[in-house]
Amino acid sequence: MTEPDLALPESLAQTRDDFLALSERDRLQLLLEFANELPELPERFRDHPELLERVEECQSPVFLIVEVEAGAVAVHATAPAESPTTRGFASILAQGLSGLDVTAILAVPDDYAFQIGLTKAVSPLRLRGMTGMLARIKRQVREASAA
Repeated sequence: MTEPDLALPESLAQTRDDFLALSERDRLQLLLEFANELPELPERFRDHPELLERVEECQSPVFLIVEVEAGAVAVHATAPAESPTTRGFASILAQGLSGLDVTAILAVPDDYAFQIGLTKAVSPLRLRGMTGMLARIKRQVREASAA
């Protein structure tokens, strides 16, 4: 295990390793698979979009909300189907962070978006969007766990 891996939860480390094991073209395909696997919003949020926070760093309309219950975090996100890259990034974070504890999420490196090997395949603006998603998730986790 390398030094940066110490802060990376197993779920995100596995996703990173899966991406890095593929060619760049296949990495994009894997990202599309993640886009198709973005969990649906729970009904309590589907009917109340005002409860979700817009991720302004994303060109596409991405919204998210974090719940912290008994120290465990649930990340919920929505992104349009016509924005598969952004939707894929949201799915990676929602699936990779949900179920973890507050400490594990806050320790995730801020540059995780750059660790999964897509810097040549997607635009810097898209990577900035994923970085923005992670930053907002961490902020919401800090706020929810402090409350």
